[in-house]
Amino acid sequence: MVTRAANWQSANDVQASFSTAKALNGERVRFAVAGGNHRMIVAFRFDLQIAFVKFIGTHKEYDRVDALTVSQF
Repeated sequence: MVTRAANWQSANDVQASFSTAKALNGERVRFAVAGGNHRMIVAFRFDLQIAFVKFIGTHKEYDRVDALTVSQF
């Protein structure tokens, strides 16, 4: 599993591991999931090596949220 073996220090490190990922800021990364039909936003605490899923939804749902502040879960 990629995430268990990773030792990411920045959002850019995450983006380098996943071709469909986009760094949104220093802690949040957007992923294309489910064949690109959905978006997932994950916030990272790189100092603790923890990831928090903040949003999962369709493109239409993603367009209605603020990716930098959404906290669906």
